[in-house]
Amino acid sequence: MRMNSRMVGALALVGLTACGDALAVNNYNNPDISRVLFSEASVEALVAGLGSQVANPQRGSESVNTQAKILSEESFASVANFGMAARVANRTLISNELGNDNSASNLNNFNSFQRVQRLAFTSLNAYAAIKARNGGASALTVTAENRMRSFAYFIAAWSISNAALAYDSLAILDEAVSTSSVPGLTAAAAANVKAIEFFDSAFTIAGRGMDDLPAPWLSQTAAVTGANFQRIIRSYRARARANIARTPAERAAVNWPLVIADATAGLTADFVIQINGNTGWSVGFDASQIYVTGGWHSVPMKYAGMADVSGAYQAWVATPSANRRAFLVQTPDLRWPTGATRTLQQASTPNNLILPKYIRNRPTGDDVVAAGDGESYYDHRRYGLAQSNSTVAGPYTEMSKTEIDMLAAEGYIRTGNTAAAATLIDISRTRNGLPSVVGVGAGVVPGGSNCVPKLPNGTCGTLLEAMKYEKRMETAYTGYLVWFTDSRGWNDLPANTVVEWPVPYQEMQARLQPYYNGTRQQAGASTYGF
Repeated sequence: MRMNSRMVGALALVGLTACGDALAVNNYNNPDISRVLFSEASVEALVAGLGSQVANPQRGSESVNTQAKILSEESFASVANFGMAARVANRTLISNELGNDNSASNLNNFNSFQRVQRLAFTSLNAYAAIKARNGGASALTVTAENRMRSFAYFIAAWSISNAALAYDSLAILDEAVSTSSVPGLTAAAAANVKAIEFFDSAFTIAGRGMDDLPAPWLSQTAAVTGANFQRIIRSYRARARANIARTPAERAAVNWPLVIADATAGLTADFVIQINGNTGWSVGFDASQIYVTGGWHSVPMKYAGMADVSGAYQAWVATPSANRRAFLVQTPDLRWPTGATRTLQQASTPNNLILPKYIRNRPTGDDVVAAGDGESYYDHRRYGLAQSNSTVAGPYTEMSKTEIDMLAAEGYIRTGNTAAAATLIDISRTRNGLPSVVGVGAGVVPGGSNCVPKLPNGTCGTLLEAMKYEKRMETAYTGYLVWFTDSRGWNDLPANTVVEWPVPYQEMQARLQPYYNGTRQQAGASTYGF
C-alpha cells in the first residue's frame, strides 16, 4: 500500500510514543483552555471582549446580512461582490453547491455566531473549574461574577438568535456541553427558543445585582447600569421572539403580549455603539462600503417609494419592471431631500453629512444606469459623519428605539389596541414632519393627496402601513436582518423570495452529511403585488 505524507507522519508519532515517555513532548499548538483561562481575570477579560465578535460580523460586507438587504429591497447593487448581484438576479434559490461563488458570504455569519456562543460557554466552564480548584472561592465579587455571567449569557443568546434568524438550523451549546463536543443541528425555531431561554438567564442574573458594564464591553460612551442592561436584554428578546417567523402565519402566531411586555420595558433611546477602526468595533458595510460610488448601493423604490406624494411612484409601479427608471421622490417626510427638482434636492443634501436627513439625492455624475427596479437617484447616508474620517469612527445605531416601539405597536395592532399603537407610531412620525395618526383606528393615515405612506395603488396607508413605513425608515442599515425578517413575516418580500439560508456546505461536509440548497420561499405575490 502506498502511504501519503499524512499517514507517514501519523505512523511516526505512533512509533515515538510506543518507545515510552522519554520523548513525549507537550504540543502547545493545540488549544489548552486551562493555560489560557487560568484565572478569574483572564476569564472575565475574554467575556468582556465578546461583544464586538457578535456585532462586527452582523455588518461585515461578506455576510448574509448584505445579501438580505438586496432580497428585502433595503438596498440595491449592480456589482457582483458579496453575493449582491446574485441576489438581484435570483431570489428563488440560495446556491449551496460545492465552491459556489457566494460560499464565503453564506458561511461567515454561520461560523462567527457559532464560534462566539462556544466562547461564551467555554468561558463560563473555565470559571467554574477555577472556582472548583479554589474550593468555591473566587477573586471576583458576587456582583462582578453576576455581571460576567449575565453578559456571557446575553452574548450566547444574541449569537444564537442571529443565526436562527438567518439559517434553517444550527448547533446549540450550553454550560453542560463539553468544549470538545460537536452538537447536532437544531432547527431554527427550536434554536430560537433556546436563545430566549439564555436571554431569560441573562436578565435574571443581572437582576440579582451586578456591577456596571464597563463602556468598552458594548462600545459605549459610559458604563451601562444593571437596569439599563436589562432593558437591552428585553429589547433583543422581543426582536428574537417576533422576527424568527418565516411566514405570515408564523408571525401572527407570535406571543405578542410577551413581545409587548418586553418592548415597552425595553430601550428608552437608540442603542448606539461607537465604531472605530482603532478599537476593534467596525461596520464593514453600512458605514463604509455603501459609500463607494459606482454600483455598490442605491435606495431601491419598491418600499421606500411609498414616501412619494407626487404620483411618480404609482406610475413607476404601473410600468413593466424591465422598463422602470429612476424618478424624483417628493415627500413631506423630513428624512428625505427637499425640493421639486433634482437640482434642488441635490442642494438640500450636498454631501454625505446630511443628518437629520437619512437619504441624499446623489450627484448626477455618480449615477449608475440600471434600468429596472434598482435604479434610483438616492443613497442612504445616515452614517456620513462616521464614514468621513480616516478610522470610520462615530456613533452607529445597533438597535433603534423605533424598532422596539414598532414591535410593541405591531403587537398592539394585532391585539386590537390601536390607540396605544398610534401613540408609539407618532414618536418618530411627527418628529419627521408627518401628521399624527392618533384616532386613525381602522381608517387611513391623514394627509389626503399628501399622505405618507401612499401605497402602490395610490391609496393612503392604514395604521399598520404607517407602522411598517416608520420601522423601515428608522431601521434601514441598523441591526441584523431587520427589513428581511419583518418583510417575510408581513408577506412583503417579492414573490418567491427565499426566506432563510441553508447550513453552509462546508459545515455539512465537516459533519459528513450531504449539503443542500436553500429552497424555502415566500409563497405567491406579496402584500403589494410585487
